Amino acid sequence: MAGVEWLLEIYGCPEETLRNQQTLVHLFQSIIARMNLKPLGECIWHQFPDTGGMTGFWLLQESHLAIHTFPEFHSACLNVFCCSERPAIEWESILSEKLGAKEVRIREYLRVYQKP
Repeated sequence: MAGVEWLLEIYGCPEETLRNQQTLVHLFQSIIARMNLKPLGECIWHQFPDTGGMTGFWLLQESHLAIHTFPEFHSACLNVFCCSERPAIEWESILSEKLGAKEVRIREYLRVYQKP
């Protein structure tokens, strides 16, 4: 049995987009819908007072979805972990559309579970 995890580094986003919780909520909702994920409860958000950067975390039946934004650097880090294999979505397209990303670096990891 195996899961899959995506680590996405997102660059070139407008500062105001990375400070806007509603924009990030829409991003999460879009990812959940496109990947057919099942959220458990509500997403938790924190906005940092100095930079306005946001951290969001949503516990999923499949594992979790998390983002950390750095408006002062026009960048964000997104992590999606699913405990079972599933296909990737069009990351560049969705992050360009929702966050205005100019560059997206994607790392996909197969997480293999095995007994010691």
